[in-house]
Amino acid sequence: MGMRRFAIWCSSWACASAATLAPGAWSPPAEAREAARHGIDISASDLPTAIAELARETRVSIGTQGTLPKIRTRRLRGDYSVSEALAQLLAGSGFVARQVSETAWRIDRAPTAPAPDPLPPPAPSPPPEPIVVTTTKQPLELLSLPAAVSVVGLQDDLHGNPARSSATVASQIEGLSLTSLGPGRNRMFLRGVADSAFSGESQSTVAVVLDEARLTYAAPDPDIRLVDMDRVEVLKGPQGSLYGTGALGGIYRMVSRAPELDRTSLDVSAGTSLVTHGDTGYSGSAVANLPLVNEMAALRLVGYAAKEPGWIDTGSRNDANWTRVSGTRAGLAFVPTADWRLDLTGFGQWLRSSDTRYVYTSGSYTRDAQSPEPHDNDLIHFAGRLNGTLGTIDMTVASAMTWHDVDNTLDATVGAEDFGLDDPQSLHDQRHFRIWDSELRLRGHLGGVTWLAGISRLVARQKLATSLENAAGTMATLDDDRRTSHDNAAYFDATIPVTGTVSIDAGARLFRSSIRETRMLPTGPVSRERDKSGITPSLALSWQPNSSSLIYLRYGSAFRQGGSDITSSGSIDTLGSDELASVELGWRQRLSGGGKLDLGAWFSHWHDLQSDVLEDNGLVETTNAGNARIFGIEGSLELPLAEGWQVEAGGNFTDARLYRNNLGYKLEDRHLPVVPEYTVRAGLRHDFTLGLLNARARLNLRYVGPARMSFDPDLDRKMGDLIESEFEVQITDGIWQVSLSVQNLFADKGDVFAFGNALRYRTMPQFTPQQPTTLSVNGSIHF
Repeated sequence: MGMRRFAIWCSSWACASAATLAPGAWSPPAEAREAARHGIDISASDLPTAIAELARETRVSIGTQGTLPKIRTRRLRGDYSVSEALAQLLAGSGFVARQVSETAWRIDRAPTAPAPDPLPPPAPSPPPEPIVVTTTKQPLELLSLPAAVSVVGLQDDLHGNPARSSATVASQIEGLSLTSLGPGRNRMFLRGVADSAFSGESQSTVAVVLDEARLTYAAPDPDIRLVDMDRVEVLKGPQGSLYGTGALGGIYRMVSRAPELDRTSLDVSAGTSLVTHGDTGYSGSAVANLPLVNEMAALRLVGYAAKEPGWIDTGSRNDANWTRVSGTRAGLAFVPTADWRLDLTGFGQWLRSSDTRYVYTSGSYTRDAQSPEPHDNDLIHFAGRLNGTLGTIDMTVASAMTWHDVDNTLDATVGAEDFGLDDPQSLHDQRHFRIWDSELRLRGHLGGVTWLAGISRLVARQKLATSLENAAGTMATLDDDRRTSHDNAAYFDATIPVTGTVSIDAGARLFRSSIRETRMLPTGPVSRERDKSGITPSLALSWQPNSSSLIYLRYGSAFRQGGSDITSSGSIDTLGSDELASVELGWRQRLSGGGKLDLGAWFSHWHDLQSDVLEDNGLVETTNAGNARIFGIEGSLELPLAEGWQVEAGGNFTDARLYRNNLGYKLEDRHLPVVPEYTVRAGLRHDFTLGLLNARARLNLRYVGPARMSFDPDLDRKMGDLIESEFEVQITDGIWQVSLSVQNLFADKGDVFAFGNALRYRTMPQFTPQQPTTLSVNGSIHF
């Protein structure tokens, strides 16, 4: 009798411990038939490769007589038993698997038998993997979270592309708006909570968070590139009970991919882009995961760089507004025991734009000769996080330090004549921010009650210096302000079940805040300090009639510390704290076939709104503008259609108005600035195969409604009312991936932002056209 060929796939542990794969050698006892489930993530591949990866991830042995055909398999991701995973991978292959020992399975050809009549119903597809949100400072499944939240998953995209940024996320989320000064200069707003288009000293209304720590306090959006990020979670509405000062609009949180303890990998990507009426650009990235000590320590290294092409011609300088960005991130994970994990992170990003992107004629990409207006946004961040359990209590200790420097230069040949410096040429605006954010929190269960408690301390320092330079190089200081803010707090949150389907979530934050302002004057420094103590509560009532539905009613609140506005003459004007309270009603539904529906409506009251206003001299000061009210509705839908087809849609309407005016002049339009009144988006996605390759095509369209610039009638300009479009195709075989995308398919030139240079703004119109049609090609390979 000839020798039979036998193929075995197994992990090193399983090979050492598995029983023989001989047929009939073992029959699992009844109590073993309820197999353990595993978190499985197998990329699309051929059948032998997928089986080998399954064996490695689940630490079992899988064998077959002969070899398996290289049939294409789709990606398998979720919680499965080994038997369920094998059934998914072998479906339609003509092979079946059966368990032959406690840690071994055998694959044989499926027996041929006449099909029963009638045909049995097809096996139900596995339930979709639940979406878990952690921005709430505890892991909560989306379908049980009584709050408005959007999650942009980045797992299936080309995760090494440095072109993906906060603007990418904003195009996919209802209610998230950005100004459009340029990369690293934009302000971020959520749900109509917009105080000003101008960047002054006021604290941001949206907190930008990386993993566990704040990156920003009063700085513009740092425009962190989403290289090797797992997802972005956007928690909408005031979040003062969990995050404290400044979270009036919500939280924008990036979740990075953590080091993997048992896998060595390298991902390399590269790309190029071409802008019509513009230049070419390039990008590249590398991500390496290196286990250091088996199952105990690992290192993850990320590096990326890109040049983004310009398309604005200024005088003889063509395509002057190019941007260069580079970044690096290192993560070290250490797991000394099964219950404890320490993560250390170092991150830096350096962004430089060579010029601004505004013009003086609507629909144009050119402007007359003027001095370059470069911008730098550099950020360095170090963080540590310790997670573990103390009995039945989960504990997290986190601390982080961030250094953030933002420098702007503007042409000052027009509009700076009144500052007393002969022949002014350039206005330099330098801002330095330092944030130390620390927190200890505990989480556990008491009977049926889930509770969360913590203490936190945040120290934020900022220095804003504005100076004017003339042709001879003489410098004149126009403004030199320093601010130090402290926020100390204790908070708690509890979820209390009332019935089997109804629960109450209650939370509150007890805080003591202080702010010290110092303005450097020719006569010496002038300082003022203010303290504030209080409580910011939240309360939610949720009804979950079944595992696929959630209806909730939520109240939330947040505040921003006030302070003092010290004028150039040394006089002190008190700046009051502003507070925002909001009530929202939401419905979240999981549809059959994997679809999702999310609807929400909210009403917010904003008391003593702090607003950065543009003075007659072109400098920005902060004042209390009055009281505002905001009403809005929004919805999003993901709906599978025929096999491989899916439609996505969303829209929102926001009516945000100042109803009490403290600005001292008559308003012609009471709408709050920047935020469009409504947006509508639609997308169509098709997943298909090209031979042994997996492919995906996606078309996205988004209409951005009209918006306005300022409360001041002399400064108010219309903007918005434009269409954004993108078409993308991706092809992958599980090892490599190539994507081709085209943005601004219709070559639209809508005005995305009607502001560019503060010194010139009162005397001439300014427009920021949409980026021209852009073609991008990117590729990545996985080792």
